[in-house]
Amino acid sequence: MSTEEHLAAPPPPVVTAPSAPPVHLRVRQGMRRPHNWLQLFKFCLVGGSGYVVNLAVFTAAIWAFDLHHLLAATLAFVVAVANNFWWNRHWTFGAGEGRARFQAPRFFTVSVVAFVVQAAILDVLVVIVGMSELVSQAVSVAAATPLNFVGNKMWSFAAGRSEP
Repeated sequence: MSTEEHLAAPPPPVVTAPSAPPVHLRVRQGMRRPHNWLQLFKFCLVGGSGYVVNLAVFTAAIWAFDLHHLLAATLAFVVAVANNFWWNRHWTFGAGEGRARFQAPRFFTVSVVAFVVQAAILDVLVVIVGMSELVSQAVSVAAATPLNFVGNKMWSFAAGRSEP
């Protein structure tokens, strides 16, 4: 092949691997599977225990130590997230065989993102709306739960993912 023919030849076709469907389609597909609803139920039970722990620590921090509501919420988050990680890892998602050193950072990352959303809602409810701190905490934690579930289901404890 001459230099001119080589330069005029079309480039070889680019072959790409099929990509995963967008997140919203994966969520919609996942909502059609009964197993996911059972996991959501378990996640909510675990979350319920973490919710009680969270509200108890929050209340103690506000009343006993007179902490600011955002500092009390942070302390409550730290205590509740440890409880929830263990139960979700072993019972909800059955991921106890996976490496905790791989799952824990992901769980914590998802939890922190959900906590930031929760803390923003808490602050708006307390400062702008004027709701009581405890009721605001209860509402804001519940409001952030769906984000927490989807993040943990699809990333922290996702079955079949390779671990480093």
